[in-house]
Amino acid sequence: QVQLVESGGGAVQAGGSLRLSCAASGRTFSRYAMGWFRQAPGKEREFVARISSSGFSTYYADSVKGRFTISRDNAKNTVYLQMNSLKPEDTAVYYCAADPASRNEYDYWGQGTQVTVSS
Repeated sequence: QVQLVESGGGAVQAGGSLRLSCAASGRTFSRYAMGWFRQAPGKEREFVARISSSGFSTYYADSVKGRFTISRDNAKNTVYLQMNSLKPEDTAVYYCAADPASRNEYDYWGQGTQVTVSS
């Protein structure tokens, strides 16, 4: 069982930056691929970014490519999402998720953190 706790959300003006963190419990974090997702009001949850267990491979949704960076520190059991050049359309609840088998199937989810970008 893995528990994930996100932090770092908040309110920011367009063009600003935020860094989200996701702290994971357990000793197997370094084996898991990790992802960030988001859900805006009235919309379905959507993929944002993914990082392999080693951290060597990353993937991004087209909507955030070039603005967001996913990274991880396996020594700290933490995955990060650096968000730059934020836009109002980035407003959403952001969730981190763990993919234990690296099959693009996320079995564990955090509770989410709110990001609000004003114009």
